[in-house]
Amino acid sequence: TEQQKLIGKDLSILDDADIDRAIQMLVAENTSHLTDQGISACDITHSAKAHLRYQGTNTLIEVAVASIDQMMTDFHNKHLQKFGFVTTEKQIWMDTIAVESAGAAQRLEEVVETQSATDPAVAVAEVRMFADGRWHKTPVYKFEDLKFGHQIAGPAIIVGDNDTIVVETNWSASINKWSHLILEKCDSAVSRTEVTTTCDPVKLEIFNHLFMSIAQQMGVVLQNTSQSVNVKERLDFSCAIFDDVGNLIANAPHVPVHLGSMDSAVKVVINGGNIINRGDVFVQNNPYNGGSHLPDITVVTPVFGTDDSIEFFVASRAHHEDVGGIAPGSMSPLARTIAEEGVTLDCEKMIEGGTFSSERITKLLNAPPYPVRNLQQNIADLMAQAAANETGVKELRKLVANYSRETVKAYMGHIQDAAEASVRRLIADVQAGSFEYRLDEGEVIRVTIEPNHQHRSVTIDFTGTSAQLANNRNAPAAITRAAVLYVLRCLVADDIPLNAGCMKPVTLIVPAGSMLNPNYPAAVVAGNVETSQAVTNALFAALGALGSSQGTMNNLTFGNDRYQYYETICSGSPAGPGFDGVAAVHTHMTNTRMTDPEVLEQRYPVVVDEFSIRRGSGGRGKWSAGDGISRHIRFLEKMECAILSGHRVVAPFGMLGGEAGEIGVNMIVRSDGQKENLSGSAQRTVHSGDAIIVKSPTGGGFGRDS
Repeated sequence: TEQQKLIGKDLSILDDADIDRAIQMLVAENTSHLTDQGISACDITHSAKAHLRYQGTNTLIEVAVASIDQMMTDFHNKHLQKFGFVTTEKQIWMDTIAVESAGAAQRLEEVVETQSATDPAVAVAEVRMFADGRWHKTPVYKFEDLKFGHQIAGPAIIVGDNDTIVVETNWSASINKWSHLILEKCDSAVSRTEVTTTCDPVKLEIFNHLFMSIAQQMGVVLQNTSQSVNVKERLDFSCAIFDDVGNLIANAPHVPVHLGSMDSAVKVVINGGNIINRGDVFVQNNPYNGGSHLPDITVVTPVFGTDDSIEFFVASRAHHEDVGGIAPGSMSPLARTIAEEGVTLDCEKMIEGGTFSSERITKLLNAPPYPVRNLQQNIADLMAQAAANETGVKELRKLVANYSRETVKAYMGHIQDAAEASVRRLIADVQAGSFEYRLDEGEVIRVTIEPNHQHRSVTIDFTGTSAQLANNRNAPAAITRAAVLYVLRCLVADDIPLNAGCMKPVTLIVPAGSMLNPNYPAAVVAGNVETSQAVTNALFAALGALGSSQGTMNNLTFGNDRYQYYETICSGSPAGPGFDGVAAVHTHMTNTRMTDPEVLEQRYPVVVDEFSIRRGSGGRGKWSAGDGISRHIRFLEKMECAILSGHRVVAPFGMLGGEAGEIGVNMIVRSDGQKENLSGSAQRTVHSGDAIIVKSPTGGGFGRDS
């Protein structure tokens, strides 16, 4: 009862006496359990902890129970240390109070040596060992032969009954009076790993993985600290690191349509005339100023050096479940201008000097005419993105501390050079080609590929593509570039991170005012998800490298003012020379997951009636495309439901004599059994008992089936 008075309450309005009473009750309960086990009350120690969080977030910070003022101070300090910011405008809530009680353990009486060994340790063998860049004659010792006082300088090897210990150069091993083996770094050892700025192939591979690992760690933090299903469960986010001018250096294997376009958002922060101070973090989603579409919100954090210069940038992009607009989920097919798709955050300071600007961000997200519907969730996910970025900042600083700023920056350049060289080798085998890709409403994407084998460069020209559209299938130029970057990276055989170097041999021509480079204020929300898939298919076809995919993401949104949900729906993967596609996977520019039915049904008033593979639906050919799926979701409340999809009229093409795939189907089934076939872009009001059925299209076959 005493605890219930505290849980889920604003810490500032609680009373120290109430907290003390709750702790004493927990202490008494724990003491009773331990004394029942035969432990004397005088041997029991107690430690009280409070788990606190900002209102509207799920991320808990543990602090020692003290006065309320002290706990608030400790919470802010720990939050700043862990996530890189605080938000003094938000209430701190008490989530739980815990008391850990422990009885005195049985004391282990260790044998203490009083006589130090007078003779040096004797090696039992000598072997060759590679350490610190060269081979060494290395002595081998048995642990059982070592005595108190023995000192062993590295390099050396110590062998025990169950383990082997390697003593590196510039380290030493000693045995203390309790017969413990102590490893210590010698005072004369160099404190920083010495790596020259000259490119070394082995160290280049090491840095490739170091940089990618940082982005992966950022992604783990973002998933763990986020609140929305879209980020936490579907993993619709991406994290990456950039050099000081905003070039993409490395990323985790997240969402390609994010990664290939995120550098545009970073460069807007750099080149937009912003005053950037230590502790500042920027937020951006404007498709006409470095963004992709409004639901994809990018958070950019500069990484300052010790001399207050900006050394690097880190960024995370997450698809928010709702950013306002004329329909829940912010993916309405009815939107005709960017304003109808949601709120715009145009390179705003989200965190200033280490303090989260709650008032400013709240005002922006609530801006008319179409504010966000779930403000607290938006802010919680933005905080999670900032926390992910802070992880990247800390890890990059560790690299600099270990290898030096000059070395890290040099290898960022070497990685881009290696990617450029890989793409140039690829271009040497690329043949000229072109392709005209037709969409359901008559739009055309035309691409021509013209390699220059002498200079090992290539021109990719989208001249002849349809003019910008009245609907929202226009794709900002950054999205078109992302598709090109993704295709090139897929075709490169080398194991390199996706980075800006891949685009250096490429001249990209995208006519202004076309559907692949629209003029403001054209709507673009479907361009990011639908048109990007079409561009990818067209590029692979022009190169003759891969069969068509389903060519759509099947974007389904539903919700109302209380909750909103968004997902992309999978199909089969494409077929290519020498392999069939596989069934029911996300492909190309989307790399997200399907939400688990248990999670979906727990968080939203819906039931997943069916999610099955449509066997035999993939396009046939010498190599056949993967099979598509059928997904049935039944609604338990009134809400708006929208679908943005493609290939409901034109079937995905077959390549080199392969058969076309199947078109997709969208259907509403009312509670009274009435059915309505929907077009590829449709929005309907649904009621309890109604269901939507989505059958995904499938890619075409590759090669004639003999």
